[in-house]
Amino acid sequence: MSDLELVISQSNIFGGIQKPYEKAKYMVFGVPFDVTSTYRTGSRFGPNAIRQASQNIETYSFRAGIDAEDLPLHDLGDLHVSTSPKRTVNMLKPVVADILAAGKMPVAVGGEHTVTLGILKGLGAKARGTAVVSFDAHLDLRKEFKGLTLSHTTFMRRISEEVKPAKIIEVGTRAVCKEELGYAHGSSIDFFTAQQIQREGVLQILQELKEELKPYEKVYLTVDMDVLDPAFAPAVQNPEPEGIDTHMLLDLVCGLCDRRVVGFDVVEVAPVYDQGISAVAAAKVLFEVLCQLEKNRKV
Repeated sequence: MSDLELVISQSNIFGGIQKPYEKAKYMVFGVPFDVTSTYRTGSRFGPNAIRQASQNIETYSFRAGIDAEDLPLHDLGDLHVSTSPKRTVNMLKPVVADILAAGKMPVAVGGEHTVTLGILKGLGAKARGTAVVSFDAHLDLRKEFKGLTLSHTTFMRRISEEVKPAKIIEVGTRAVCKEELGYAHGSSIDFFTAQQIQREGVLQILQELKEELKPYEKVYLTVDMDVLDPAFAPAVQNPEPEGIDTHMLLDLVCGLCDRRVVGFDVVEVAPVYDQGISAVAAAKVLFEVLCQLEKNRKV
């Protein structure tokens, strides 16, 4: 039995694009999980809302000069999640491993940010040579929070300790506690604050990111939609003022989409808190990243 049978197909397809599995390069799948969410819940509804938004926005990318309708894209459906964070993480691992073994790229849609841990575990030994770049308002480096050592507030620390990627870089940071700052500095985890991006400009930050990433063979990208200011993405689980705007995020994340990227995810949209703005922004991020990856794959 293939581990892909842990994924349940559905009729709501991302972008309305469904190339045959054998011919597809990018495997989209939802992870409707938000059991550990704090403050506001509801990102379990994110995958469906983002798919719906993706079917109602235009698909041509001026950045990449590619129409997403031409992408070798296949929507696998949603992971059959558990109510246990540990079990859900463990279910993600073989699914991602199967996708990679088939020579394809995992593209996950959350769900809370905890799911990124399971995806990175699916990289197996390859994770040791991979740099993780996380676009997020929060560092998510707590040892534990409200009695949980595995949650959306601690997952990046678990990635650091359990997956041990070659490098972790966080972008858009503006909400931290002293414990997290101490751990980041002690573990050589670099971060670029939202204030730095606003002050120094996207081109300067992008240049610094590219310089930092030069030594690494592989790159994994993860986008928590709360990296955006709530003016641009109000329907997230932990909104934080003073964020970056949408074109800044797209310029930064697309600027890193070279041939080293092994996968990416977009997480933390809780669609009940707005009228679809955040889901549209998330769908746009997915489209633009996919188009940029496809452009660079063909170079």
